[in-house]
Amino acid sequence: MKRISHLAVAAALVAAAPAFAQQRLVKIDGSSTVFPVTEAVAEDFQKAKKQQVKVTVGISGTGGGFKKFCRNETDISNASRPILKAEMADCAKAGIEYYELPVAFDALTVVVNPKNNFIRQLTVAEMKKMWEPAAQGKVTRWNQVNPQWPDQPMKLFGPGADSGTFDYFTEAVVGKSKSSRGDFTASEDDNVLVQGVSRDVNGLGYFGYAYYVENKDKLKAVPIVNEKGQAVEPSMEAVLKGSYTPLARPIFIYVNAKSLGKPEVKEFVEYYMKNGGKLAREVKYVPLPEEAYRTALEHVQRGKKGTVFGGVAEVGVTIEELLRREAKL
Repeated sequence: MKRISHLAVAAALVAAAPAFAQQRLVKIDGSSTVFPVTEAVAEDFQKAKKQQVKVTVGISGTGGGFKKFCRNETDISNASRPILKAEMADCAKAGIEYYELPVAFDALTVVVNPKNNFIRQLTVAEMKKMWEPAAQGKVTRWNQVNPQWPDQPMKLFGPGADSGTFDYFTEAVVGKSKSSRGDFTASEDDNVLVQGVSRDVNGLGYFGYAYYVENKDKLKAVPIVNEKGQAVEPSMEAVLKGSYTPLARPIFIYVNAKSLGKPEVKEFVEYYMKNGGKLAREVKYVPLPEEAYRTALEHVQRGKKGTVFGGVAEVGVTIEELLRREAKL
């Protein structure tokens, strides 16, 4: 008799397990650029919680992440650009309010194959010539961008249209977000872009700095000429100094305000703001000053919901400016 009751108890526990696991789950999706930071935080947080909380981190791109977030499918959205007007409208329609928390700065990095010996630096004008919509099907060889470069086919690799990196790069280089030629190899997975450029001597691509650092042996980063005419290589120092322009940008997490009612989400966000800086540096992003994380946490505690960007993808925002702004839904 006793044995049966033990089995019954065991069966009841097994039946309850999924429900319990369901309650202690933090669901995150979005940007592949922000993924390394959030994943590092998630790993440490799960260890600190002795694996009693599960944190899942997907990579469907910033745009794909916001689609899920505004359908109430995730608690947190990783974003490598601010939320846009259309996404704000989708969230408002679904009754979803959110907190916008900057977590680090990234140096968006342009890379070529290590055997490329003719691109020593790039101007914004040269990048625009390569990537603008008018280049599609027309600008296909290197010497068409710069007559001093060889008459060789140009092979371009870049993030897909759901990517915040794509939005930011097109805004910074072409002058209009999402305005790009379409005849390039696109992927939301930065590792696919790394492989593409590393295998093609005529390859050029762009993505977040962390993916370049991870693959330094297979790729060459191109110094970018800033508005002062200086060719600057991507680095943490250059981002902090403000000389790596216009490709330095803040990256974010967006937190569903209702999800913060769940203790595991609240604890995860607090853990992120307290440890995010150290972990951002570990995965080769530029951490914000300590006060920035403190301020972000205060915004959550004071209920300062919304975005400080007004639904527009801005280029060239500094860390200091970011912290002075007031959030609005």
